[in-house]
Amino acid sequence: GSSPASGLWLKLCALPLPVWAHQLLVVPLMHRSRALARHVVAGGLVADPVSGTNDTITVTDNRTGKSYTLPITDNTIKANDLKQVKSPDGAPLKTYDPGYMNTTCCISKISFIDGDKGILRYRGYPIEQLAEKSSFVEVAYLLVYGELPTAPQLAEWNRNIMRHSMIHNDMYKLHEAFRYDAHPMGMLVSALAAKGTLHPEANPALAGQDCYKDLALRNKQIVRILGGGPTIAAIAYRHRIGRPNVPSNADLGYVENFLYMLDVLHEGPTEYKPHPTLVKALDVLFILHAEHELNCSTSAMRHLASSNVDVYTATAAAAGALYGPRHGGANEAVLRMLERIGSVERIPQFVQDVKDRKEKLMGFGHRVYKNYDPRARLVRKIADDVFAICGRQPLIEVAMELEKVALSDEYFVKRKLYPNVDFYSGLIYKAMGFPEDMFTILFAVPRLAGWLAHWSEWIDDPDNKIYRPFQVYKGEDKRDFPDMANRKELVKGDQTKMQYSNFSARRAASLGK
Repeated sequence: GSSPASGLWLKLCALPLPVWAHQLLVVPLMHRSRALARHVVAGGLVADPVSGTNDTITVTDNRTGKSYTLPITDNTIKANDLKQVKSPDGAPLKTYDPGYMNTTCCISKISFIDGDKGILRYRGYPIEQLAEKSSFVEVAYLLVYGELPTAPQLAEWNRNIMRHSMIHNDMYKLHEAFRYDAHPMGMLVSALAAKGTLHPEANPALAGQDCYKDLALRNKQIVRILGGGPTIAAIAYRHRIGRPNVPSNADLGYVENFLYMLDVLHEGPTEYKPHPTLVKALDVLFILHAEHELNCSTSAMRHLASSNVDVYTATAAAAGALYGPRHGGANEAVLRMLERIGSVERIPQFVQDVKDRKEKLMGFGHRVYKNYDPRARLVRKIADDVFAICGRQPLIEVAMELEKVALSDEYFVKRKLYPNVDFYSGLIYKAMGFPEDMFTILFAVPRLAGWLAHWSEWIDDPDNKIYRPFQVYKGEDKRDFPDMANRKELVKGDQTKMQYSNFSARRAASLGK
């Protein structure tokens, strides 16, 4: 519990309701609250003897002696309810939560994660069942509309998506402007944003703030992005390796067409079809990467949507967030780690270096999962199918032994560091011949479905408002503006240093600067 010096005393209004640990924050998402509740019950918080209810919490502010009763809904309190808790000088109480470690910002029906139990469900369906029985296109429909389609609905959905895999010729011209070695994710982010300029009728800044209330218009943008995404990704890939672009083959399946656009050479659409085992493997990987609740990129999608910017710009921003190495680039990091280890014999030393904080163990642990990532088990099964076609990756033995050691070593077990989806997916992509800078692309294309599902849900949410968090300001107090002659050098030179190329140094020398 809290001490008087902490400024706040929390008193639970009923047991056995789970409550927080030692600070007042917005209550966690439901799947995180269970672990936190176990952490707190031992703290001795007691039920309110007056109300006897289990849907409120009483807060006593020791600074003022005042008590406040706040309603609890879905094991959360509304941050605005804390405004009634005021400091002696009248400032309303706010929560401080860098990284949103314990903050709920929306009500969603799209995906459910129980990190303690290793559960992931899309719209209630276990990810294991979807990976076994469904297809990515069908899962995309489920994510966007909330239910599985009938056969006619799925056929129409697939037709609409594949029809929009044929993209505007300006997208091809755009990629010609990129350098030969431009990163595919940089090209994808740019192209997604540029695609929005082709559709002014679907831009709220141009067509009116409520244009997305028109479901027909909204749905068209969804299929445009889902259909065009793989094509844009394929253009980026072929530009990167110096091959001419090929048009989409809408007669093929979604993943099959993606692989076709990546790989076809002189054969043409009648003579070249991707191997069905590899198509199935990538289709399952697309399902596993399609959605994962409010991760960094999905939060970015919602954040941008709150400004009512067009969906293409919002999707580009989400892809930009995914581009970051803390998010979408993790499987690349796993591959580099395994290459650095090199052989099974070097694993013990690597493990010791991890314990000594000289190395980082990539592909283990997750912000949400405190158990085995359910997607990791499925990816491990896919690996054998891919290796049977493309050859076994030499690093797979290193990966398997490292997994075995980590799962049996008390140091990692105690910290609940289990393999996640990134641990084996990089090896699969490498076996299939994808360059490492394409790995995040293979994450972004399927995640389009999850981003668009959240975008559509946000539009329909009656609680939606523009995102605008607060800060705790600890900068300078009011200062008067000094004349130049009276200023001292308060910013030291090393704080403003920057890199200069040898070309700039040569010019500076010639100019005497």
